[in-house]
Amino acid sequence: MTMIDPGKSFRKFLLLWSGEFISAIGSGLASFGLGVYVFQQTGLASATALVMLLAFLPNLLLSPLAGVLADRYDRRLLMVAGDGLSALGLLFILRCMVRGEAQFWQICVGVTISSIFTSLLEPSYKATITDLLTEEQFTKASGLVQVAGSAKYLISPVIAGYLLTVSDIKLLIVIDICTLLITIAATLAVRKGLVSVKQVRENTLWNEFRDGWSALSQNRGVLVLTVMASVLTFFIGFIQTLFTPMILGFADSAALGRSTTISALGMLVTSLIIGLVPIKKDYAKILSAALFLAGLFMAGFGLRENMVLICIFGFLFFAMLPFANTGLDYLIRTNIENAIQGRVWGLIGIISQLGYVFAYIASGVLADTVFTPLLLEGGALAGNVGKIIGTGPGRGTGFLVIIAGMLLSLTAGGLYQIKSVRRLEKRGVYVPENHLE
Repeated sequence: MTMIDPGKSFRKFLLLWSGEFISAIGSGLASFGLGVYVFQQTGLASATALVMLLAFLPNLLLSPLAGVLADRYDRRLLMVAGDGLSALGLLFILRCMVRGEAQFWQICVGVTISSIFTSLLEPSYKATITDLLTEEQFTKASGLVQVAGSAKYLISPVIAGYLLTVSDIKLLIVIDICTLLITIAATLAVRKGLVSVKQVRENTLWNEFRDGWSALSQNRGVLVLTVMASVLTFFIGFIQTLFTPMILGFADSAALGRSTTISALGMLVTSLIIGLVPIKKDYAKILSAALFLAGLFMAGFGLRENMVLICIFGFLFFAMLPFANTGLDYLIRTNIENAIQGRVWGLIGIISQLGYVFAYIASGVLADTVFTPLLLEGGALAGNVGKIIGTGPGRGTGFLVIIAGMLLSLTAGGLYQIKSVRRLEKRGVYVPENHLE
């Protein structure tokens, strides 16, 4: 087993990243189309939230098992299996649409199937980045990974909005399936030059899961940061869920696509900045400050039914997320040993993202049954809050986004006061290992 230079390993990362970038565009096309399709069918924010929940929850619940598998078996083959099998859910939805209009429950089944197999991807992808790169390359890679993640918000909505004017959602699903094939090819190409660590496995899967939990729970700073991340994702989940219903409450799907793209430009800009000029210190401070500002901009996003203001605050909100993600990623990655990163990332994923689950459950129901009636003409808040933010079908949703944004800022303000989180910058334990030929 020999090592290659960091430049060559980074080029292999770029190949893997390119496949994920293309896959993110395809995924964004299908996600955008299904969101519009469901809301136009039902007119309910809660229906849109349920689809988001079913697309997210199986992935989340299975991530600890996927993390154990990522440490136990070939990480690249797991990524290939995840991409390939996730297409089954898309094919099911496509088949239902070809035979006639897909019913709501059929869409729910399809996205659930896809999410189950997608769960194999994230821990293996994160651990593969650690396999390929040196510690000095982590923040640069993190910026690029977030560029790929932003593609589903930046590039996909514009393309989807145009394609929906000349075709229908079936075309978007077909394109998504095709992009998965490209991602599989890129992953297999990277695998040729990367040797998996072969270890004798005497432990059961359950024992390895417990080993991952032990490593996480014994590092107080990482555990506290993971739990706090769950609180933060709860508030962020409100804008993710309510973005589409709020815009479609007063505009069409074309305007939704444009505003989504403009907002996501913020993520692209700051991700590129981080990729070109890596962050080298004050990760905890940057994490807290970025989330505090994100909360303020989130509140501004829900303030008025004005596309200019929505795009400005949406841009600024998304611009803060790469800084927060980079800080979170570095503080955790450098405090967990590489040999158990797969299973630990799986556990961190399920704990930190539980907030999204509760947000998806609560936000749509609260918007439809509580906040929307309050800010309709004649509603209980129409005469006071309504004079500031306006009244109408989408104003209750906007008010809910404002409240979640303010709570996000308050929580982020307290994050930096936690000493165990600040100490993570001084206690890096990671020793980079490149298992390459």
